Parts: sequence; structure tokens; C-alpha cells
Amino acid sequence: MSPTPPVPAPALFDLTGKVALITGASRGIGAACAIALAEAGASVCLVYRNPTSNPETLDRILALGATAKPVYCDLDDAQAVKQLFQNALDIMGGQIHILVNSAGIQRRSPSLDFSEEDWDKVLDVNLKSIWLLSQAAGRHMVPLGRGKIINMCSLLTFQGGITVPAYAAAKGAVGQLTKALSNEWSQHNVQVNGICPGYIATDMNEKLLQDPARYRQISERIPAGRWGDPKDFAGPVVFLSSAASQYVCGELLVVDGGWMGR
Repeated sequence: MSPTPPVPAPALFDLTGKVALITGASRGIGAACAIALAEAGASVCLVYRNPTSNPETLDRILALGATAKPVYCDLDDAQAVKQLFQNALDIMGGQIHILVNSAGIQRRSPSLDFSEEDWDKVLDVNLKSIWLLSQAAGRHMVPLGRGKIINMCSLLTFQGGITVPAYAAAKGAVGQLTKALSNEWSQHNVQVNGICPGYIATDMNEKLLQDPARYRQISERIPAGRWGDPKDFAGPVVFLSSAASQYVCGELLVVDGGWMGR
């Protein structure tokens, strides 16, 4: 592993010259992460499901004067995912230094009624696509002796949740996958870490936000006194993408307003 550069602290967070590939970048946490990386100096490649997906994130980054390009992939299609990293390399000039696996879907249903179709779809998008993309990134980064991979985990990496068996299974597995890849690749100067969001006000949690009882129950348990906002992930993703986290390996960074502390 390369040592942490002996530079002033602010320079450790500078991503100038780096190229980042981000899934789930069209909205929510993924969009906030993409914008933050661009603000820190990185060029970004945004994964969209198709050309009709929301272009707002791309437009906001371009307005900053940063480099941003889209790449299209349905993360539910394993064959397409297997081509995604190479497609992004081609678009971005042959170099990717940072991979942020932020895409995810949710399906809610009592476990007695949870369908096999929903199970497969959640596992394919929330786990298998992360594995395939991380493996492709590792094949690019390990020989070069540098790289950052950041997987978006969850509180359900640690807890079971309610009526979300597939999501809990996938996020638990992503946490273990993060550690497993870190164990192999840290020696090659590739840091693999995870970020575990708490309850964040995004469209994925729309049903919870619209349920007065559940919203109150959850809100009362958050020590910070509020739900999270996608902007709360700007700092963590820049940190884990930068030289500031050079000796941080296999970590699951919880960003939850204190929820896990209870």
C-alpha cells in the first residue's frame, strides 16, 4: 500500500485528475455523491438506466465546469453489467480511479408473501451488480496498484428491518463483500470501503415518510433529531475517495444521525 502523502490536510481531499464511475447517480444519495466528487475535482461517469433517465445531475455537474459523461446500463441485466465497466473506461479515456456503487432498489412486503420475482430483482440490483462491477474494477485497479471502491450499504447491513427480507439480505451481503474484497486488495493499494446510510429522506423511503406512525417512530429514535439528507454524504464519499482515507480498509462508515449508537 502506498503511504499517505505528506501534504497539507486540505490537499489530501483534492481529487483533481481522478475519474469516478458512479451508479445510482440520477437521484438521491448517488446524485449527491456524484456532485460532491465533481466539486472535489474529479471527472465523473454517471450510470443511467437509459437515455430518458433524469439528466439533472449531469446538468448540475456540467454547470460547475467539471467533466461529466453518461453511460447507460440496466443493472438488473447481468450481461449488460458485465460490459458496463469497460464501456465506462472507453468513454472516460481508459482510466477509472474511483467506483461508487450507489444504485439500489427496494421492495416491501411481509415475508410470508414476499415473491420470488421481487427477491431475485432486489438481489440482482443490490448485490450481484455490485459484485460484478467491483470485480471488473479490481481487474483494472489491482494491476495498476491504485484505486478506491465504495459500496453503499445500509443500517440493514447490521439489522433485519421489517418487511424487507431481500433488501436486508442484500445489504448484509454487501457489507461482507466489502470486507472480503478489502482483505484481498488492500495490499495492492486498492481501498474497498462501505457507507451505511441511516434513514434518509429520499424517494426510496417514500412509503415510510408518508406513514405518520412509522415516520414518528423512526424520527423519535434518531439522536440527531432529523432524517438524513443526500447532502450528508458529500463529505464521507469524498473522504473515502481521496488520499485522506489511504489507510482506511474494509470499513463500514455509518452515516445515520446516531441511530446505531442506540
